[in-house]
Amino acid sequence: MTQHQEALAARASSPAFFLPAPPDNLICDPDQIVDRANLAAALLDCCESRETARDIRNGTVALLRDVQKAGRAAIETAFNEAPFSARPMTRAYTWLTDCLVCTAHHVATQTLHPRPNPTEGERIALFAVGGYGRGEMAPQSDVDLLFLTPYKITGWAESVIESMLYILWDLRLKVGHSSRTVRDCVRLGGEDFTIRTALLEQRFLAGYAPLSVKLSKRLHSDLFKGTEREFVEAKLTERDERHKKQGQRYVVEPNVKEGKGGLRDLQSLFWIAKYVYHVDDAQDLVGLGLFREEEIALFERAENFLWATRAHLHLINKRPMEQLSFDMQVMVAERMGYQDKGGRRAVEHFMQDYFRNATAVGDLTRIFLTKLEENHTKSAPLVERIFRRRPPKVKAGYQVINNRITIEDQEGFLAEKVNILRLFEEALRTGLLIHPDAMRLVRANLHLIDDEMRADKQAAKIFLDTLLKHGNPERALRRMNELGVLAAYMPEFEPVVAMMQFNMYHSYTVDEHTIQVISTFTQIEREELIEELPLSSDILQRGINRKVLMVAMLLHDIGKGRDIDHSILGAQIARKVAPRLGLNKQDCKTVEWLVRYHLLMSDVAQKRDLSDPRTIRGFAKAVKTVKNLDLLTVLTVCDIRGVGPDVWNNWKATLIRNLYSLTLDALEGGAEALNQENRRNEAKQALRKRLKSWGPKRLKQETDRHYDPYWQGLPVDTHVSFAKLLDTLKPGEFNIDLKPDDDRDATRVLFALEDHPGIFSRLAGALALVGANVVDARTYTSKDGYATAAFWVQDSDGSPYEASRLNRLSQMIRKTLLGEVVTTEAMKSRDVIKKRERAFRVPTTITFDNEGSEIYTIIEVDTRDRPGLLHDLTRTLANNNVYIASAVIATYGEQVVDTFYVKDMFGLKFYADSKQRLLETRLKEAISKGAERANA
Repeated sequence: MTQHQEALAARASSPAFFLPAPPDNLICDPDQIVDRANLAAALLDCCESRETARDIRNGTVALLRDVQKAGRAAIETAFNEAPFSARPMTRAYTWLTDCLVCTAHHVATQTLHPRPNPTEGERIALFAVGGYGRGEMAPQSDVDLLFLTPYKITGWAESVIESMLYILWDLRLKVGHSSRTVRDCVRLGGEDFTIRTALLEQRFLAGYAPLSVKLSKRLHSDLFKGTEREFVEAKLTERDERHKKQGQRYVVEPNVKEGKGGLRDLQSLFWIAKYVYHVDDAQDLVGLGLFREEEIALFERAENFLWATRAHLHLINKRPMEQLSFDMQVMVAERMGYQDKGGRRAVEHFMQDYFRNATAVGDLTRIFLTKLEENHTKSAPLVERIFRRRPPKVKAGYQVINNRITIEDQEGFLAEKVNILRLFEEALRTGLLIHPDAMRLVRANLHLIDDEMRADKQAAKIFLDTLLKHGNPERALRRMNELGVLAAYMPEFEPVVAMMQFNMYHSYTVDEHTIQVISTFTQIEREELIEELPLSSDILQRGINRKVLMVAMLLHDIGKGRDIDHSILGAQIARKVAPRLGLNKQDCKTVEWLVRYHLLMSDVAQKRDLSDPRTIRGFAKAVKTVKNLDLLTVLTVCDIRGVGPDVWNNWKATLIRNLYSLTLDALEGGAEALNQENRRNEAKQALRKRLKSWGPKRLKQETDRHYDPYWQGLPVDTHVSFAKLLDTLKPGEFNIDLKPDDDRDATRVLFALEDHPGIFSRLAGALALVGANVVDARTYTSKDGYATAAFWVQDSDGSPYEASRLNRLSQMIRKTLLGEVVTTEAMKSRDVIKKRERAFRVPTTITFDNEGSEIYTIIEVDTRDRPGLLHDLTRTLANNNVYIASAVIATYGEQVVDTFYVKDMFGLKFYADSKQRLLETRLKEAISKGAERANA
């Protein structure tokens, strides 16, 4: 053994020689993660027994790979047993990484490239930077390293770095690295805020320690000092851009790291605190007066929850994963121990906790940024600086600080409990933001909002005035909700705060959806949506009971999340809450009715055939008055728009407008307005006007060949197109016409062909095979044996097909109808549910209704949507000798309601219970088999 090796062996007898000591409070015993004594001894043996550099490096990698595997397994096992122990978990992964990196450094500097007496230029210091430097590592986090040298990098330093990196890369670590001098760090940090932020969190690992001291001094004196405002502005701009990209509101598939209220927001807050106030621990912010103890506890709780969530995401996927997609939500909830209870799934309880923590992050950020403004470290908002004006005059008891309203005398303010509500009205009246100190006061005194205050008529007046008088109730409601005031004043609202609806239809939590609904209403009132929502705008211009509508909007989803139908429970809650808010007896009844039936108009418009007179008669009977119709229409429109940014479209607008118009006619004109003979004659007369050139004989042939439902169910444009298709149709062939229907946000596809059993299924299969989603369909048989079928379809993005794609789409449909493609076989590859969407449970229900239509049985199938579903259902009906007259398709994310208007082979309704049960069984079998295929 050489003298150098003897010295190495002597030093290696201490496990702490080149391996960092474990920090306190790791998630498990440090020796379970890394046995430092064994690692040191094994490494010495490896270096002694191997001769070439390659062999030493390979041996080191093999040794460290075993250490890495065992350490990660120990951490994961301990974390599974304590799934909320996030901070001990991140410390454990950081220390394990430190041990791997420091071992690689030791081998590179002491064995592969030893320099017993290095020159001044042959010095190197190794640092962890970024999240690794901060000591916060998830299971699959990157390892960011800085190699620091005194001067320009030498050949020896290059060799050390290269050897280290090869070892770490062979361990499959995702290493980000840079090689710089101190001067480089200062220069590059001054040019790039990402580099500056990484340097802010540099942590010395190994090597020449004096370089660490020099770097810290130079960074603070030459880079950080005097640039505090510049750094703060850069980090806030970065945050705003990130929120724009990820979504300003709390979206239902959040990015745990980058999303609003996520880890990056907390990290940004701490970066600013460290840069400006030189703190190393969040707890230090209490001593500086920036946070209170309970707020730091909130910080730590939110941080712990988010880190736990992120770590479970990484462990499930075995790779970096930050998006909490629907399938991941279910698995993370299970790993964290959530269970189904109270009529809600475990995943919904988990996501409610997630959004409550994300909201807490928003609260903390707001408090902190306001303190920065007070200390002049952060600039006032740009708009404020450009349009700086004198603060508005506030009422007695309030004062304005930095353009924010706050309380003059806290004791006097709290002496009258209703002042808590007054604060929000005054802020809205003046247009001022609420100062965090005032928010803190409110949050600390929520106990004052008791039963006595809830029964106080003055409190009710202040609350409703806030919502109805000042034009922007969304802002007040959101702040009241975030501070807990809304749930305290209306305890019935508390269960839906941050409640996620685990489906693909709703983009927001229930409370945020409610606020979005009210926001849409106020936009209509401000005449900002006249072009988009002409009907609702017209109704509001004519006049409506705003108080009733506002309370109904506030309460319409308050019953969600329980075992009972939320509309029924919501109506029961409204019966108690509306009188408490000061509404008179008649208004309370109207609010209760609106909440109970707030889905009625949407359901009828989207799930029923509006050309059937009985549909309109039934809806008019339920609505009773034009006043109720107006209120329900505006509530329905606001409700649909409040679901998400892309839910409302021309298709839904057309359906709602048609239902409103037909119902209004029925309420004002009675039975005559729905006279089928009049509607048939008007439709025929309109066709004659459009086809004047045809001559009487051809026109008579066309108008006589169709049964009454044909004339009532289609617009004149479609009648004209069908007439032309039938006129040129040759025996044994079929004609197709594709045309964009902008009014419905869909593409209209018309088929004219000889009638035969199962025609609807065949056409539906052809459309499914080309990837077209059917949103509405009608099929009619003529007296002379032809079928005319009208489908409205959208592409996979829910949009009409572009005109340039129609020709190819038509050719593909023709090939399918000509039998060049076997639909059932070809469908197997397309009828697949995406992995992220497989976590949804949608129970299948099938109902038969013989009262909703005069001549058809209505079969409603409510089930899980998938590409080949309509084809499976229609094929099953055709195989059971069921004639389909029309189909109405309503899709709600992963849920679909397919409604079929049908007759049996003799042209009769399905009255017999045995026939209904048989059809139900066959349809459920088709759904079940299709679901197995789609999830395979």
